[in-house]
Amino acid sequence: MNNIQLREVNVTRYVTPLREGGSMPAIAEADDDFLYVLKFRGAGQGTRALIAELIGGEIARILGLRVPELVFAHLDEAFGRTEPDEEIQDLLKASVGLNLALHYLSGAITFDPTVTVVDAKLASQIVWLDCFLTNMDRTCRNTNMLVWHKELWLIDHGASLYFHHSWQNWEEQATRPFFLLKIMCYYPGLLNLKR
Repeated sequence: MNNIQLREVNVTRYVTPLREGGSMPAIAEADDDFLYVLKFRGAGQGTRALIAELIGGEIARILGLRVPELVFAHLDEAFGRTEPDEEIQDLLKASVGLNLALHYLSGAITFDPTVTVVDAKLASQIVWLDCFLTNMDRTCRNTNMLVWHKELWLIDHGASLYFHHSWQNWEEQATRPFFLLKIMCYYPGLLNLKR
């Protein structure tokens, strides 16, 4: 297996919050002059969601699926001081130090199955990945897939590995099929398959 080493960046500018989902990620600029989607360790889901994001994203990449580059992002304590929104200010203060970020795919659009047809093999690989990661957060309404430069990119694996929130019966859970996965409308090549 490849030795995975994530780059480290320092957040230099908080650009805007992304008010989708409960974790309230943000677009931020780093000292390498790139924009990132910053995932905060002080968010409601906590560091376990960042661990799932990291493991899920890197497993997807090793398997040859497209995932934006993941980096470790350092957040200075100064960011919380000037933020006028109290909720965001609290989030920034709780996230001082090491966080996780994904390279921002500027101009990417949310995957729409009526516009973009997914190859059946790629669709089955994504379904397999979601089963392997126990990812219950890829749904018809929230595909967590983007189209960027005519290619499909997977994002947001923070709800994967949900078993690590409770280690009770983990041996039994490891042998069970992942029943929460639903083969839905965003897998056009697999519509006729049954669980």
